[in-house]
Amino acid sequence: MPAISSKSVPPSVAGVDRDLDMSAHSAAIQARGLDFFYGEHQVLFNVSLTVPERSVTALIGPSGCGKSTFLRTLNRMNDLIEGSHCVGEILVEGQNIMDPAVDVVLLRKHVGMVFQKSTPFPKSIFDNVAYGPRVAGEKNRSVLADLVESCLKKSALWDEVKDRLTTSAMALSGGQQQRLCIARTLATNPHIILMDEPASALDPASTDRIENLIGELCANYTIVIVTHNMQQASRVSHQTAFFYKGILVETGPTMKIFTGPSEKQTEDYVTGRFG
Repeated sequence: MPAISSKSVPPSVAGVDRDLDMSAHSAAIQARGLDFFYGEHQVLFNVSLTVPERSVTALIGPSGCGKSTFLRTLNRMNDLIEGSHCVGEILVEGQNIMDPAVDVVLLRKHVGMVFQKSTPFPKSIFDNVAYGPRVAGEKNRSVLADLVESCLKKSALWDEVKDRLTTSAMALSGGQQQRLCIARTLATNPHIILMDEPASALDPASTDRIENLIGELCANYTIVIVTHNMQQASRVSHQTAFFYKGILVETGPTMKIFTGPSEKQTEDYVTGRFG
């Protein structure tokens, strides 16, 4: 893990407003006393975290610390793992999503997800973005065309693909595929976007585009991102949460976490002494 000093943390990068008043933002997500188990094995311990709306929260920590597991609890993706279960509360815009009455399909439209590996469908670029709205019942071609254009513009991909919307998405570069997946997520009109190491498999230029895109999207969306890249966390987020062995050790404004953390364990991690 490369060391990072206070001097290496920029005051403003990728459109992220470092002076954003987080206290003025309502809570988009509130986890309260969250425990999570894979069978008998507990991997999260009493995690409580508030994520302000229209901001970027980075989840950091060494491999196996529970950050990706926590991310997947926020739209109940872990429900797909047999034998897993969760104790505690997760409020998404005030609603406890752990309530058995919650429709997880609607939840996952509201809380979209972008995965580590880009996962375009073996369809055209247009059909990839239009897939979610079509499944939801939208059949009007004109409406779909406007939506596809809007989402591709929001994901900073429109200018690169507008003349080849009918060609296969599989022909796009890795960075373009990831931005396409972001556009596909936006097409379901989510309020919250979860990103699990969205740039870890990309080259530096593509990573830069994704980071700048995150900075633009957070004006209208709440974003929670898992990253192993300390410099990336410092660049793109307003708030950072440090996990270690399933425990949320510390959370706070990103500049404070990287320049003056309260916990020595946090300082040791962000400065590269372990991890």
